[in-house]
Amino acid sequence: MENKGSFIVNVLFWLFITTLCTLAILYSKTPLSGYHLLVTFGYYGVINVSIFYINYTLLIPQLIKIRKQYWMYILSITILIALMCVVKTAIATLNSDIILTYTNEATNKKVYESVPSYIVKAIFMSGFFVVISCLLKFAVDWFANERVNRHLETEKKDMELQFLKSQLNPHFLFNSLNNIYSLAYQKSDKTADAVLKLSEIMRYMIYESNDGWVSLNKEIEYLQSYIELQKLRFKDGAAVEFTLNGEIDGQKIVPLILISFVENAFKHGVANDPADPIKINIIANKKILHFSITNKKHNHNKDEMGGVGLSNVERRLQLLYPGRYKLNIVNSTTHYTSELMLDI
Repeated sequence: MENKGSFIVNVLFWLFITTLCTLAILYSKTPLSGYHLLVTFGYYGVINVSIFYINYTLLIPQLIKIRKQYWMYILSITILIALMCVVKTAIATLNSDIILTYTNEATNKKVYESVPSYIVKAIFMSGFFVVISCLLKFAVDWFANERVNRHLETEKKDMELQFLKSQLNPHFLFNSLNNIYSLAYQKSDKTADAVLKLSEIMRYMIYESNDGWVSLNKEIEYLQSYIELQKLRFKDGAAVEFTLNGEIDGQKIVPLILISFVENAFKHGVANDPADPIKINIIANKKILHFSITNKKHNHNKDEMGGVGLSNVERRLQLLYPGRYKLNIVNSTTHYTSELMLDI
């Protein structure tokens, strides 16, 4: 990709130079012979291209990029320009009628340019191609480095997300198996239903949530299945108020982004008090998702926060919804409330 970008930039630059030379030939007031064109654009073209690519492919990569020898680079460029100016001056002297002679438009007489004056012009033109080659080389390298850095950032982000997701699934599975173990230990008739519900949830987590985005409707169904699984733990069912408002129609969301809030409420909150149930509210439209959950805290657990789950989901939000979410957590003495707004 880097070589392709460098090739395209070089082709565009030389097309521009060629166009300027062609226009100069077409609009020249003096007819130019074939030999005149050979000397002016052929010989000098080869010299200027050589200056450009000696600096572009050899001096900058070796002396600046690799060795960091800036004084050696300056010395090398000075020697390069001096040598090329000697060659240009030699060509000009041997072809003085073409290079060192021009017609004064006012008097219509030939004027001969001095060699020192020509040398100054030759140094300036050689320096021009050195400067241009430096600018193009550094620009190409900068964009290539930016592309590499973006790729590395993307890889780092993907690896971190995979790590976070790998943390989330075992965390959820560990808690769910504990719940089913509790039911089995009590020889509850709900054990089979709990295993079936867990299998449905795991199917979603393993297969459907592997995509970067899932439908909001699927994610909500997953939350409801999880709540039903949790209710099986309690003899009289868990006390949960689940309300869903707005329009659920094709919106997409990152999978497993809401589950940690619900899991945290069941793990650290009071889930069997009908007078003070866990309250889950979801409001959605085409652009905004508003999710909130409130749970009563256990008396012995008033200062405990959400552990792995909530720190995990907050980091995922930072990576996947940068600047597109608001998370507000209120940890009072009696209740724990999480409120999330997402741009979807």
